[in-house]
Amino acid sequence: MFTQNPQTVGVPEGTYVFDLRTCNRTLAFNRFFWNMIRPEYRQAFWEDEEAAMTAAGLKNDEKALVRARDWLGIVQYGVNFFVLEKWARVVKTTNLEVYAIMRGETFEEFMQTRAVPHAR
Repeated sequence: MFTQNPQTVGVPEGTYVFDLRTCNRTLAFNRFFWNMIRPEYRQAFWEDEEAAMTAAGLKNDEKALVRARDWLGIVQYGVNFFVLEKWARVVKTTNLEVYAIMRGETFEEFMQTRAVPHAR
């Protein structure tokens, strides 16, 4: 039986904790995104997303998250955002666009919440 990670006691609701348990559970999924730093992995993904996901050992639910470009769902599933950023570049999505999607906003709506809304 697992006990709560003592480092997560008091963590606010809506926080998606990336701890050792999550890391172990989602290792292949995180590696899939991390590997996007390598040109051969990016090329394989661009040529055939399905084959790249299968070669990486992704489960069907993980593949569905990738196909849907479900950024928030991917983080909720247990992917570390810092490796997800690698993939964002591969699919030509900026961090700011990802943040907007995760907040359920358009990019323009999100930018209006920034201190410098016209900066890109």
